[in-house]
Amino acid sequence: MLRSLLVASALMIAAPAFATPEALLPGLADVVDVAANDTLNVRAEPNASAAVRGTLAPDAKGIEIIGFDKTGAWAEISRGETTGWASGKFLRLRSDTWKAGELPATVSCYGTEPFWNLKRTPEGMEFSTPDGAPRKLELRRVMDRGLSEDATRALIAGDGAGRVTAVIQPEICSDGMSDRSFGLSTIVILDGANSPSRMLSGCCSVAQR
Repeated sequence: MLRSLLVASALMIAAPAFATPEALLPGLADVVDVAANDTLNVRAEPNASAAVRGTLAPDAKGIEIIGFDKTGAWAEISRGETTGWASGKFLRLRSDTWKAGELPATVSCYGTEPFWNLKRTPEGMEFSTPDGAPRKLELRRVMDRGLSEDATRALIAGDGAGRVTAVIQPEICSDGMSDRSFGLSTIVILDGANSPSRMLSGCCSVAQR
């Protein structure tokens, strides 16, 4: 069952030195200053003695950061099937993931019970479930709250079968299927003339898939 783990304010911790003032969370970062023959460790806890859960290549790009520890020295990374911590001094957080009145080009949202997926595409949006063909949707409108420090977005999309409306907001979210935490939660409403209206809940990522 999908569940929110922390309120959105948990993401608004004071940004560390490697984050730019314009950057919002969740955001994308690139690995920097790691030797070509080395890797950046992703650890179970935000300290250098914690168990290593994985590694990042010295040229890794588009790593999703969903938060920082209290010191601002460690970044919480969401990737694959898990979440871990990497030293912030080797990550450069991008400032262009979120733009006013727009959705990140790589945003994807997921849900379970039932399984579904809503993702941004170059042509608009796409909604899919395991038991049907993907719906190619026209992205009709994207809205924000007019606050530069807020990544909350609402969207309206649709096709001949009906309308898809979604609100995406910064909030630590679990899909209930893995050990991974996400930095965005969403509510999606499906409304069609020939099918019952439905409300779905899920988690979203801004990482390229």
